[in-house]
Amino acid sequence: MDLKGKRIILGSNSPRRRELLSGLNIDFEVDTRNDFEEHFNPDTPYDEVPRLMSIGKSHGFHRPLEKDEILITADTMVILPPSGNRPGEILGKPHGREDAIRMLHDLSGREHHVTTAVTLRTAEREETFSTTTEVWFKRLSDEEITYYVDTFKPFDKAGAYAIQEWIGYAGITRIEGSYFNVVGFPVQRVYEALQRFL
Repeated sequence: MDLKGKRIILGSNSPRRRELLSGLNIDFEVDTRNDFEEHFNPDTPYDEVPRLMSIGKSHGFHRPLEKDEILITADTMVILPPSGNRPGEILGKPHGREDAIRMLHDLSGREHHVTTAVTLRTAEREETFSTTTEVWFKRLSDEEITYYVDTFKPFDKAGAYAIQEWIGYAGITRIEGSYFNVVGFPVQRVYEALQRFL
């Protein structure tokens, strides 16, 4: 992709996002300095939260953007949709081993949604979009859950799992939508958005 003199800045410390953006064969730098605090009103519709977080990260960037810069920020969340008497729930990063085990029990045998919101911003314009992928887990045994958590320690991952790790190979039966979105970055949509900005 011809960047036409633009400098791309990825405002994320996620190694998965760095790897996926690198797959587009473009030059970029990583700058994660940010003063945005990730919190939201509990009454916010759960499918709107990733968008609010992505925009907040963009505007929390530590300095004004130069005219030749494009800043990319993103936020990925695992969302359990309402089921029966259970309301919808956002599964963020687990607070430790027991929380990770709880989350995987909640995901076991159910469908969930992975939503990533991405914000592209220059000194003059801004665009935010969201991509959602539906994911199905088989019924996971207690042994499978504890093996995964103790071996892979997914404490930095929303929903306490990574699709590209053992649990994805062994437990995910079906997805509808972008696989890379579940990894954490819908690169095809990012590519299209960058083309518009350039």
